[in-house]
Formats: sequence, C-alpha cells, structure tokens
Amino acid sequence: MPELRFPITGQDHVIGSADAPVTLVEYGDYQCPHCQAAWPEVEAVLRRFGRNLRYAYRHFPIATVHPLAKPAAETAEFAGAHGLFWEMHSAIYANGHQLSGPTLAALASGLGLDVAALGDALERGSYAAKVDSDLLGGIRSGVNGTPCFFVNGRRHDGPYEAAALSAAIEAARTDAESRVVGIVSE
Repeated sequence: MPELRFPITGQDHVIGSADAPVTLVEYGDYQCPHCQAAWPEVEAVLRRFGRNLRYAYRHFPIATVHPLAKPAAETAEFAGAHGLFWEMHSAIYANGHQLSGPTLAALASGLGLDVAALGDALERGSYAAKVDSDLLGGIRSGVNGTPCFFVNGRRHDGPYEAAALSAAIEAARTDAESRVVGIVSE
C-alpha cells in the first residue's frame, strides 16, 4: 500500500494539533467534482474527531482534465498568504460547479482580497511552485486520482464518505493507542 513520502511541514495548510493521534492528508483538485463532494464529508470528520485529528490539504490539480484546477489552487495560496486559505478553500469548493476566472476573482473580492493583486500573482505564477511541489509530492506518494487521502501516512483506498474516513481514522487511532500502551508497558 502506498505511503505518504513527505511529512507535514510549515508549508502545508493544516487544521488541528501536531500532537493529534491521527493525521489525515488529502490531495485534492478544486475542479474535481469528487473533491467538491468530499469537502463536506471532511468537514463532518473534522467536527467528529476534534482535537484527536490533524488534517492537511495539498494540491493535486489534474490540469489535463481540469484546466482551472491550478489557477484555483494558486488563488487559494494567494488567499493563504493573507491568512484566508481555509475561507477560500471552502468558497472554491462551494462554487466549484461554476468555476471560472471571474468566479475566482469574485470569491477573492468577497473575502476582501485585492483582485488586481490576485491577477498579478496568477500572471506571474507567484504561487505555482507551491502547487507544483504539492503535485510532485503526491505523485511520489502514489496519488493517482483525486481526492486521495492518507491516514497516518498510509493511503486510504476506501470511499471518501465521512463514515468510511471515520472508520479508517478510528482504526489508525486504535493502532496508535495500542503502540503507546505497548511502549509504556515494556
């Protein structure tokens, strides 16, 4: 089973504490309808597990099929540079069915971001290296479609619905707890 090759760093967008017993990493594509459907499922999982889960999102734009996925990812990174990554992330997924350049500009404007500065950043490719780095890390970790999840470093090959993700997280949590008990009792 493929494993996550690159640990979470300060460059990642993360919800939750580094000491959470389970880490969920998602590679996603903003123009992918499955990723759009997965985001509310992830939100439900985050609410369910609270501080027992750390979640990181990484970009995996499949530009050959979704030509707006990379500009959307760069727009999210632009928002992130202004402390609004998660707000833009949610807004893009909520509007994924009508994704376009004007939609991205409207979302940025709605968050109070400078639309002209966004246009300049997209034109210059200011955030392309981050998006490309995420994509390459995903390829090296065995991502072959989106959404793709890793639970404590192991690829989750099951469905992305909240119930399936929760079951995988519970299993990883039980495994992590049993390893801690084993170390303590030795």
